[in-house]
Amino acid sequence: MQIEQTILDKVNEWLTPTFDESTQDAIKEMMTSSPKELEESFYKNLEFGTGGMRGIMGVGTNRINKYTLGKNTQGLSNYMTKTFPGEQLKVAIAYDCRHNSDTLAKVVADVFSANGVHVYLFSDMRTTPELSFAVKHLNCHAGIVLTASHNPPEYNGYKVYWQDGGQLVPPQDGEIIKLIEALNYDEIKFAANEDLIEYIDTEVDAAFEKSTVENCSFNTPTSAKENLKIVYTSLHGTSIKSIPSVLAKAGYTDVNIVAEQAEPDGNFPTVKSPNPEEPEALTMALALAEKTNADIVIGTDPDSDRVGVAVRNTEGEMVLLNGNQTMVIMTAFLLEQWKRSGKITGTEFIGSTIVSTPMMQELASAYGVECKVGLTGFKWIAKMIKDFPNQKFIGGGEESFGFMVGDAVRDKDAVGATLLVCEIAAQAKAAGSTLYQELLNLYVDHGFYKEYLISLTKKGIDGLKEINQMMIDLRENPVSEIDGQRVVCIEDYDNSTSRNMFSGEIETLDIPKSNVLIYYLEDGSKICARPSGTEPKIKFYFSVNTTLDSTENAKSVEAELDEKIKNIIAGMNLI
Repeated sequence: MQIEQTILDKVNEWLTPTFDESTQDAIKEMMTSSPKELEESFYKNLEFGTGGMRGIMGVGTNRINKYTLGKNTQGLSNYMTKTFPGEQLKVAIAYDCRHNSDTLAKVVADVFSANGVHVYLFSDMRTTPELSFAVKHLNCHAGIVLTASHNPPEYNGYKVYWQDGGQLVPPQDGEIIKLIEALNYDEIKFAANEDLIEYIDTEVDAAFEKSTVENCSFNTPTSAKENLKIVYTSLHGTSIKSIPSVLAKAGYTDVNIVAEQAEPDGNFPTVKSPNPEEPEALTMALALAEKTNADIVIGTDPDSDRVGVAVRNTEGEMVLLNGNQTMVIMTAFLLEQWKRSGKITGTEFIGSTIVSTPMMQELASAYGVECKVGLTGFKWIAKMIKDFPNQKFIGGGEESFGFMVGDAVRDKDAVGATLLVCEIAAQAKAAGSTLYQELLNLYVDHGFYKEYLISLTKKGIDGLKEINQMMIDLRENPVSEIDGQRVVCIEDYDNSTSRNMFSGEIETLDIPKSNVLIYYLEDGSKICARPSGTEPKIKFYFSVNTTLDSTENAKSVEAELDEKIKNIIAGMNLI
C-alpha cells in the first residue's frame, strides 16, 4: 500500500537514535508486515479530548508510549516552570490497573524529576478521585493519572489536573499543547532525579477516606446502615483500594464483594467491557444479588470515576439505573438535605452537562438554586466551582455514570457516589420505601424524563472520516421534522449559535466551542449528536418527557416514552 510522505517522515524520525532499539525494531517489523498498522500508528498525533489523552499502546505518534507521554510531560514541565517562576514545583501521580500503567507512571515521574519537579508518586494503583483529592491535599501545582477509564485492555491514557484538583481546561490546555507540539523528541529529559521522587500511600489514603465519609454521610441511623444489603464489584479495577474501606468506616456492614472481579487485572477477564454503563458488566454482581437477596448493586469502572447502580423495582426485580437516573436521585437527595439544614440561601448551584437530562434544571428550579450547564466532561463542572468562588457547589453529574459531591474531589468520583447512594438507599429502606420508589416519586413531582444513548463505533482513518461526514450532514442538511414533531431549535456548539427554526432568529451560545449539535422538538424532546473525545465513536443522546400522575402508572408511561425514543431513532435512520 502507498503511505503518505508526511507519515513516512514521522516514521523515519522514529528510526533515529533518539528512540530506543526496541521501538525501532517494532517500527521496522510493521514496515514489512503491517503497513496499515504503521499508517494508523503515525497518521496523526494523539490529542487531548474530553477526558485527557487516551489511545492504544504501541509505538508511534498516535499511540500511548514513553515518548508520547514523555513529550507531554516535558511540555507540561516547561509550562509550569514558566507559570510558577521561582517556586518549587510539585506534582502528584497515580495510575490504574491497566497494563504498563505502573511503568508509564514511573516514566512520567522521571521526566518531571529531571526537570526539577518534586513528584509525589503512589507506589501502587489508586483511584482517579483520590488523585484529584491528593493534588489539593498536598498543595501540588498539577497532577497526572495514568488511565484509560473503561476503554478496552489495549488502551491507556494520561489525564492532567491543575492546582484546584480539576482537569485542564481552556485556555491552559491549548497553551500547553502548543508547547508540546513545538518540542522535539530529543528535548525530553528522561534521566530521573530520584531524590525528587517521593512515594506516597497511607497518609493520603487516610485523608481521602476521612474526607469521603464526612462529605457523603447524612445522619443515617446505624441500624439503617447495617440493614442495607449491598453487592459491590470493582470490575477488576482500582476501587477495591478505597470503596470497601470507606463503606466500613461509614458503618455499612453487609457488603458482599464479587470475589471473581475483586483482583485488579488489566485484561478484565470476566467482562467484555469494564464499563458499568454496560448491563453485561454487572452480570456477576446481579447474580450475587439474587443469591444474597441484596437491596442494591454497585459497580465501578477501572479508575473508579464511574459508578453503575442496580436496584429492585416495584416488582422486586433488579434493574440497572442509567446515569441520568442516578444523577437525579443523588442531586434531589442532596438538595433536600441542604434545604432541611437551612443551607439554601440563593447562592448555591448544581452542575450538569448539555447532553444530560433536562430534569436537573427542574430540580434546581424546585429548590431555588441555579443549575449550571457545561460541555461534556467533568472538567467543565470543576471549572464552574473555580469560576464562581462566591457560589456554593452542592453536587452535580453527567449522563455517563459520573457524580461529584461537593468540591473535595474535582472530578467524577465513584467512591463518594457509592457512599452517597448507599445513604439514600438505607434511609429509603428504613422508611419503608426503596431507591426505585424514590425515583418514581421524583417523576411525579418533576416530570417523567427518559433518556437513551446510541454509540456508533467507527475505527481508524476511514471511521474518523465517516464520523466527520455525519456531523457535516446534520449541520448542512438539518432535519426539520422527527416522529411527527417539528424541530423548533438547533444549537450548534461548534459555531456557538442557537437557531430558532420558525423565526430564523439566531442567538449566541455563551459556552466554549465543541463539535456538538442539539435538536429540540415541539414536545420537549431533545436529540444531541456528538463525536466522542476519547473513543472512535459518534454518540446520539435522546431525552423525552411527559407528566406522571401517580407512581402506579409509571410502567405504562415509561413504555410510551420508550416507544417515542424508538420512533425518533427510526425517523433519523440511525439503526
